[in-house]
Amino acid sequence: MANCYWIICFLVLCCLVGVYEASAGDSDPLYRSCLKQCEKTGCVGERCFSHCKFSSDDSSLDSPWYMQQPLYLWWKQWDCQSDCRYHCMFDREKERAELGQWPVKYNGKWPFQRLYGVQEPLSVAFSALNFAMHFHGLVCFCSLVYYKLPLKPDKRPFYDYVGLWIIYGLLSMNAWFCSAVFHSRNLTASILNYRDIDLTEKLDYSSAVALLGYSMILAIIRSFGLRHDAARVMVAAPLIAFTTTHILFLHNYEMDYGWNMKVSVAMGIVQLVTWSIWAGVTRHPCRWKLWIVVVGGSLAMLLEIFDFPPYQGLLDAHALWHASTIPLTYIWWSFIKDDADYITSNLLKKVK
Repeated sequence: MANCYWIICFLVLCCLVGVYEASAGDSDPLYRSCLKQCEKTGCVGERCFSHCKFSSDDSSLDSPWYMQQPLYLWWKQWDCQSDCRYHCMFDREKERAELGQWPVKYNGKWPFQRLYGVQEPLSVAFSALNFAMHFHGLVCFCSLVYYKLPLKPDKRPFYDYVGLWIIYGLLSMNAWFCSAVFHSRNLTASILNYRDIDLTEKLDYSSAVALLGYSMILAIIRSFGLRHDAARVMVAAPLIAFTTTHILFLHNYEMDYGWNMKVSVAMGIVQLVTWSIWAGVTRHPCRWKLWIVVVGGSLAMLLEIFDFPPYQGLLDAHALWHASTIPLTYIWWSFIKDDADYITSNLLKKVK
């Protein structure tokens, strides 16, 4: 459930980026003039970029990235348009700082300093740490149910939700991996070319929505204690069909940010309400951990509401929010392990 908060925040943020026609920085005449000049000459001031190659008639000689250089070099470098935007943006921000003016957003994002070719290094680092926390939690969970807790005579765990949590862990790791890739470079569809939807954006959206839809299914199954396959299929089948159809709609028909936000927020709310009600009525000895995740996640979402420019071009509210999900993820997996221990103990008492 800890993933629900970051998914909702991310999708709302991306929706806002997709629907706004321009950021404050994009409408700055000096910035636009610099950008136009750079795209013609390949230079910003005295800085010229090797990616910007022009023929004698001023037509671009840029070829697909796989025709220009190896993948390991391409990943650390940027294309002509990205370099022009980046350097024009920071030149303009230096001028604004000298005049005592507050930073503004460009292409829907705050100005970030690149670090080894990475556009948002701290968000990438925190996404990687979240990936590591889910990996650690999944490994510890499997070790607990298969090697530490008693097993049935057929060597299967007494805990009936093992397979569901394993799938959840894999989907979570996939989502955080896609998040790290997405934040590693500024490859999202920009405001100036909002129809150019990038592959990393599609993967990030798909993995986030898939995890959110599955988490909703898991919340319903665990909260209602559904142990029979028939009951689980009745719950999961329509929700899986809807989630799959929604992802295919975004990929193959229209990348509708507004509709995607409504669907994702609705699934997230259903999940949060389900867990909250269950935590309020159950006598589970570790329900306090569930409340920590619910309350802590709600407080962490305030970082997305009260946004602020990145400190030293590196640390912004979104990066801090990514960091806040790390301890929540640890507590969440701790609850999952305690739940397996609790259910197994109760079943063993009934057997005896």
